[in-house]
Amino acid sequence: MNPTLAAHAAAILTILIWGATFTSTKVLLQAFAPIEILFLRFLLGACALLLACPRLLHVRDRRREVIFALAGLCGVTLYFLLENIALSYSTASNVGVLVGISPFLTALLARIVLGESLHPGFFVGFVCAMSGIICIAVNSNAVLRLNPLGDVLALLAALTWAFYSILTRKIGDYGYNTLQVTRRIFCWGLLFMLPTLPLSGFRWDLARLARPEMLANLLFLGLGASALCFATWNFTIRILGAIKTSVYIYAVPVVSVITATLLLGERLTGLALTGMALIILGLVISEGRLPLRRPKA
Repeated sequence: MNPTLAAHAAAILTILIWGATFTSTKVLLQAFAPIEILFLRFLLGACALLLACPRLLHVRDRRREVIFALAGLCGVTLYFLLENIALSYSTASNVGVLVGISPFLTALLARIVLGESLHPGFFVGFVCAMSGIICIAVNSNAVLRLNPLGDVLALLAALTWAFYSILTRKIGDYGYNTLQVTRRIFCWGLLFMLPTLPLSGFRWDLARLARPEMLANLLFLGLGASALCFATWNFTIRILGAIKTSVYIYAVPVVSVITATLLLGERLTGLALTGMALIILGLVISEGRLPLRRPKA
């Protein structure tokens, strides 16, 4: 398969799985604390990647190791912790909207740090996609209102994901195996997570996994959303670049609405459909698939 086509296919697969993680997490929250879900899913993901590719990655350049450590800190530890804490102080609607600007922040950082170009369609697509995300947020019957601490934390979560995208784009230039790269990032993320476990009431009570739905959803998050998806996402960034890859994040709310409708029985309203249509249109425009000006004769 053409590498570019393979990268787009990998991005779509990633978003389809990531969009369903909210439903799985919602099920697991019945028995697990957020930090327990986070730590166990990435620990499971790291073990799965070790089985898939046992060969160790030897990084002799300390500066490269620092990049790996920063990627683990930003993309695994800080992003998910900031997002979870933000949800404790602000509404899910606010957090969803604010985290949704991560592609825009990624684009700005990629332009500044990596020199990647931005076409006008990216900004038009951003406005279109954000309008769709707001429609879906309002559809959740939650009023969008300011919650200073939670909203700032959500913005910081979006910024840390943008930094993660830039760091993995840099790592992609090293030419390492994608599975080894992803596993190393996971290991750094887990290492940075360890100090938070005693403070968050983490328990090694795996008896909770005796319930089939708990085990199934944790396996989905660990093997699918973590091991598989972070590997495919890192591969996509290496091929397409940080900007083109990041705009696929716009589609996460669309998948979330569909899975919530199919699996949780939530009602699909006209406002939600409008939001989904706007997000998909924004994604297409941001990827440069729709011309915004007539070609010269």
